[in-house]
Amino acid sequence: MTTETPSAVRPHSAIDAVADEYTDTLIRLNPSFATELGLPGHETEYPDYSPAGIAGFAAEAVKALAALAGLEPQDDVDAVTLDAMRERLGLQLEIHASGWDEANLNNIASPSQDIRAIFDLMPTETAEHWEHIAGRALNVPGALAGYTDSLRKARDNGKVAAARQVSIVIEQTTKHAADDGFFAKLAAGARTAEGPLPATVQGKLDAGAAAARSAYLDLADFLRTELLPAAPAKDAVGRERYELASRSFLGAAVDLEETYAWGVQELDRLIAEQEQVAAAIKPGATIAEAKTVLNNDPARQLKGTDALKAWMQELSDKAVADLAGVHFEIPDVMKKLECLIAPTDEGGIYYTGPSDDFSRPGRMWWSVPAGEDTFTTWAETTTVFHEGVPGHHLQVATATYRRELLNKWRRNVCWTSGHGEGWALYAEKLMQELGYLSDPGDHMGMLDMQRMRAARVVFDIGVHLELEMPERWGSGTWTPEKGYGFLQENLAISEGQLNFEFTRYLGWPGQAPSYKVGQRLWEQIRADLESRSGFDLKAFHTKALNIGSVGLDTLRRALLS
Repeated sequence: MTTETPSAVRPHSAIDAVADEYTDTLIRLNPSFATELGLPGHETEYPDYSPAGIAGFAAEAVKALAALAGLEPQDDVDAVTLDAMRERLGLQLEIHASGWDEANLNNIASPSQDIRAIFDLMPTETAEHWEHIAGRALNVPGALAGYTDSLRKARDNGKVAAARQVSIVIEQTTKHAADDGFFAKLAAGARTAEGPLPATVQGKLDAGAAAARSAYLDLADFLRTELLPAAPAKDAVGRERYELASRSFLGAAVDLEETYAWGVQELDRLIAEQEQVAAAIKPGATIAEAKTVLNNDPARQLKGTDALKAWMQELSDKAVADLAGVHFEIPDVMKKLECLIAPTDEGGIYYTGPSDDFSRPGRMWWSVPAGEDTFTTWAETTTVFHEGVPGHHLQVATATYRRELLNKWRRNVCWTSGHGEGWALYAEKLMQELGYLSDPGDHMGMLDMQRMRAARVVFDIGVHLELEMPERWGSGTWTPEKGYGFLQENLAISEGQLNFEFTRYLGWPGQAPSYKVGQRLWEQIRADLESRSGFDLKAFHTKALNIGSVGLDTLRRALLS
């Protein structure tokens, strides 16, 4: 399989047709996905989260794979599509057969969060927009009822998320339903670009918000009374489930023990590099002492979320202006990236891609934990590059933009964490290579983020597989309690963020290591290509990004064969 390159005129192939038809089916089955893409016609609907709805998605995957059987690739683009669809859809069916897709519950990426979060992407400029929001809010009860049915069925089949995850989702759902929660604020703060909503629209929105709040209270009650008593106390998911989850996030099967050992070595290497940078910040300083110097520097502090948002936007805009045409091809339509404070306070920084036509730009969101209002630029500069340019925005928006090269599934559906997050970590290191992290404080911040990702490899695999702890960090078998202390030492984030991340790793097995493991593969591929004659870095980036987000095995075959 060879690297894909753009073509001025590329005929639509039979494989493209299957991929496009499958994507159209996903849009029909998942109206929230249509909202993510900015496609009209599905503004008030939700997917069916019930067991029947989940089975429907699996049936369509079977149908798509059958349609691909016997088709021969017409070019390199087809070859990648065929490779990626067989891997992604085949794995989806393995997960469905395991029954864990019906038990999907954690503190960050399960239907409980998704049903609420889709409102963040809905436009609010006109009365019609608010009618759509009201209509979707009125459909929250049905979506949550279907989700509850799936959780109940999974419970009856012996599959329940750990008690820690159930408890945190009870907290989240109760907050959504509160008098000062998301839906109450949504209705109370509704305005069009011209002013207050028409009374009829406001009335419908109030009714929708009330229905959504009531439904989330019902979900919280179900979780408390029916699911929590059946939830295991143990957080570790074990090898069989972990291997399946790891493949889902990587698009590759890795030797977990070897990856764990590499993570331990990588963590040691990064700490040693931090010690060198600390000495540059203040001669003889420890890492902690150097960070104190940075934290006490008024020039590196931001007060309040307005200042944070403005700083994010200024740094992001500068990165786009500097890199466009020099190190990356960035079309004008991709140059707008909005930096926003998220409407939640659960912790985390994340990116959402542009709509299919770029009328809604890519966005970088910062979910600030309650009570936090002081931020340090040295610690977060690399995060802006990770989420924005040259990180996720450049990666996701490029795939969306290349409609003349990639079919709908490749552009808008296929996303593999190891590929995507690995690229974003690679982008952080690249910005250091290009001189954008030459300031010792910014360098320390980048190393902190890299150290965090290496620590997550060690923690995630170690805790879920119950491996032996490295001597440097303790003794005996990993437990969540030992892991929390380990994360305290290696994750330079606030207590609120740390608690969120700790719970996330325990409830989303295999996802956290995909960042660093993905970066490892990206760097290995580049090193391999650099050893060949005629290597050009900008051309490598262009070709790699034009592939879109695929599994890591597919990426390796596409770039190195």
